[in-house]
Amino acid sequence: MLDFSLSHILIVLIVALVVVGPKDLPRLMRIAGQWMGKARRMADEFRKSFDEMARQSELDELRKEIQNLRNEHPLAGVERDLHRSIVPDDMKSKAAAAVATETAPPEVRAESAAAGDGLKRAAP
Repeated sequence: MLDFSLSHILIVLIVALVVVGPKDLPRLMRIAGQWMGKARRMADEFRKSFDEMARQSELDELRKEIQNLRNEHPLAGVERDLHRSIVPDDMKSKAAAAVATETAPPEVRAESAAAGDGLKRAAP
């Protein structure tokens, strides 16, 4: 910022003492201090509002990212694995044949029973 050495400050104080006078110098210093306090508060408010805007934009970006992830449905593979059957494939074919026989017309069921494929008949 401003680089003031001791000699610069001393020169400013001497000029202020000569221009303003020793009687009004304390009042001038008090007013200058109040202005400095106001300037610091305004700078602090500006910095806080800027930080808040930055935080808000980061939150908006995160919300968009989460929404995109939800829309893309990245867990589809996990969902598919969860719904995958744990029954082995050879058991599935036997079960499918049994279901097909049970839902078949009575003539087809009689033929399959006569063929001796060992499938149970559906109860009437």
